[in-house]
Amino acid sequence: MVKPAAEPEVESFLAMLAAQRGAAANTLSAYRRDLAGAAQIIGKLVQAGREDIAKLATAWVELAPSSLARKASALRQFYGFLLDEGLREDDPSSALPRPRARRTLPRLLGHEAVGALFLTAEADGAAGTPEGLRMLALLELLYGSGLRATELVSLPIAAVPRDAPFLTITGKGGVQRMVPVSARSVKALADWLAVRGRGGRFVFPSPKGGHLSRVRLFQLLKDLALRAGLNPETVSPHVLRHAFATHLLEGGADLRVLQTLLGHADIATTQIYTHVDSARLVALVNERHPLGKAANS
Repeated sequence: MVKPAAEPEVESFLAMLAAQRGAAANTLSAYRRDLAGAAQIIGKLVQAGREDIAKLATAWVELAPSSLARKASALRQFYGFLLDEGLREDDPSSALPRPRARRTLPRLLGHEAVGALFLTAEADGAAGTPEGLRMLALLELLYGSGLRATELVSLPIAAVPRDAPFLTITGKGGVQRMVPVSARSVKALADWLAVRGRGGRFVFPSPKGGHLSRVRLFQLLKDLALRAGLNPETVSPHVLRHAFATHLLEGGADLRVLQTLLGHADIATTQIYTHVDSARLVALVNERHPLGKAANS
């Protein structure tokens, strides 16, 4: 099938997302792909009626619930934009298929597995090689500060302050936040910067210029996991970010504080981590609630 030309209204919608909501380039690309894919099925989106939209249910029947939800969200926002701009008088998005799925829980990495990763990385770092010191710094910032993979590999030198244990992170949508760095992470980062060499604007530069790629970061973590005796499929930058959040909650961190540290725009995104602390919460009720005390007496 010949790919249809992008509709002017779609480009206007994407421009609005970029200008008013600060949508990141990856987000805009995903919206463009989803809208173009829908247009290939039902024709011009701006002219589509409820009957056309309903056809998507059949075309998308094999999609994973998360993919279906994402595509439906893109169209729903697009038609909302058309209404706001007076380009349509009706909203056909109510005919979109609705996924029946709960949000998946993050894959968990326990304290013992994290300890095995650090034991291996610290042994590499103790050898004083640039590769070993870099890996230890990467691991410290992934697990110790909860950075996203993209935030970590694209971290500029300017984001590392000289006199404060914080990093200035530019997250999704270009939103900046301050992320605390532990004393051990500060040392690992300083050790790496001492052997990194001069030149370049990124903390983790690539030999070919620019910064370390996300793909290379994944590869380095998989290799570390293998050498630590773990299944490489269970370890990734995102899993370590989940471990950071999970273990902070286990230690008693406030959900709002965690939202700030992770750079979540919506507290609902952070609340997915509350399931991991269920055992501690039950124990807390049993130990501290008056009825719990009466039952245990």
